[in-house]
Order: sequence, then structure tokens, then C-alpha cells
Amino acid sequence: MKTVLCYGDSLTFGHDPAGNGRHAHKDRWPMVLQKALGEGVEVLSEALGGRTTAYDDHTAAADRNGARILPTLLASHTPLDLVIIMLGTNDLKPWTGGGAFASRSGLKRLIEIVRSHPYSFGDDAPDILVVSPPHAVPTANDTGMGFLKGIVEQSQMLSTYYSEIADDLGCGFYDAASVATASPIDGVHLDADNTRAIGRGVEPMVRMMLGL
Repeated sequence: MKTVLCYGDSLTFGHDPAGNGRHAHKDRWPMVLQKALGEGVEVLSEALGGRTTAYDDHTAAADRNGARILPTLLASHTPLDLVIIMLGTNDLKPWTGGGAFASRSGLKRLIEIVRSHPYSFGDDAPDILVVSPPHAVPTANDTGMGFLKGIVEQSQMLSTYYSEIADDLGCGFYDAASVATASPIDGVHLDADNTRAIGRGVEPMVRMMLGL
């Protein structure tokens, strides 16, 4: 049995931009990936709305700092064969990382954590697949004096930064913007079709990395 951990934010959680809460279980991309891979693989989803790569955000009750939470999850789910990281959009907020370069730095830290974690029972560190999130898009309701505009511009830089880091550190890379587009309702989150598209799109890379 192979085990895959999907580590993400609201895009992995399945936040519905139409205001209906969370997408159905079957429509969340980790579950689409699970169905495509079949019985020989267990896909675990650890996703939290607002999660950053490595930055504090005290505007919510839950701890959104991805670097602080990741070691606990690695210990909880070991042994793991693959960790898929799709984070970074929330780093673009002015009160967290503030831009795409901050996401790059945070991603590098997450990779270091996965590689250096003291796994129990002599388990090996899992492989890592870096997924660059879909770009944010403009909406007609951006009342934040260009707040969303800045996030849109910075989000378009993530795939370049992430592919460079993945290449330098020997990780797999997949650009989710190649298959998924954010909803114009809120400019960030995905409708059910685009959420499912990530699960389908990433499947071949996951199969290759798992040796299936």
C-alpha cells in the first residue's frame, strides 16, 4: 500500500466560491486522485483554509502556519511515500508573506522539513511533489483598493519560482494553472469542475513518482 499526503489550503479543502461551504467529498481533488489511483494507494488530505507556507496569520482561530503544523502531520501519518504540497496563495496577502518570493522561501522551508524530519521506525523521507496553485483572477467586486489586483499579479509568478525550487531540490513539479482556473466570483477559489481537474491532471505525475 502506497500512502500520499496532500498538504494544502482552501483549494485542497474544497472551498466553494459560490458560498455553499465545501464541495462534495467526491469533487475535492485529493479524492479524485484517490479514485483514479485505485485501491493500492491511500490518499490523505490535510487542508485548511488560509494556510500559508510558513507565515503566521492570527486573524483566525486555527494555526495557519504550514511550517509549524507540518512536522506533527508527518509524525501522525508516517510511513509516507509521497507528500504533495500545494500552498502559497495565502502568502500573497499583505499581512502574511506579502508576495510570491515569500511563497518561494516558505516552500523551500517546507521541503527542508519533509526531508529532515526524524521519522519513526526508521522510515525513509517521502518524495515530494510541488504543485503551483492556479492563478488568482480579477473580479468585479474588488473593493480593497487594488488588494486582489496585487494578488493576481503575484500569483502568476508562483509557477516560475516553484519550478525552479523543485528542480534545484530534486522534487517533482506540476503547474495546476495548466488545468484549473479560479472562479471570478471571488477570484481565488475553484468551482467543482476546476477542483476535479487538478486531481485528474496530477495523476500521471503521481503514478510516475510512486512507481505505479
